[in-house]
Amino acid sequence: MQVRDSAQGYGIVSRTFHWAMALLLVLQVTTALLHLLAGDSAAARTVWPLHFQIGFTLWWLVLLRGSWALANYRRRPPHEGSPLLARAATMGHLALYALMVVVPTLALLRAAGRGRGVRLYGIQWMPEGTPEIPAFTAAGNALHGTLGWVLASLVVGHVGFALWHGLVRRDGTLARMWRGR
Repeated sequence: MQVRDSAQGYGIVSRTFHWAMALLLVLQVTTALLHLLAGDSAAARTVWPLHFQIGFTLWWLVLLRGSWALANYRRRPPHEGSPLLARAATMGHLALYALMVVVPTLALLRAAGRGRGVRLYGIQWMPEGTPEIPAFTAAGNALHGTLGWVLASLVVGHVGFALWHGLVRRDGTLARMWRGR
């Protein structure tokens, strides 16, 4: 079993990060859709508290995944296709990574700005009773939701292009993220 990435495929660490985050992103979008569409229903009230926890977990995972990707940068498989397609793939991946950092960061800033503290997984990440910071709250309120839906749209595009690579082009791109080499 290959741990690190290579030109022939992604290692188990990259693939585990990818698929764990994919599952969590599906759950995250599901909680957001329930909150949006089901409002004050019992189902929405049940799953909505998970939204912040999942987002916080995704934030940590993307930081770890980004560090791992940078450590493996020179070993990773090249993008398939023309230079234009390779550039577009690179830009798309950078946009995904950037939004996977920015969206939960905005939620954390909003939480910090409210002064109520943040306690997750039994750990107090931000203390309670801190002064409110209206600029943090305003930034989170203004951008978190909109950028979250932009991120969800990019994820749908990412899945679509992965399927295009696997089912139409049959160039091995999807296989490298699924099986490695």
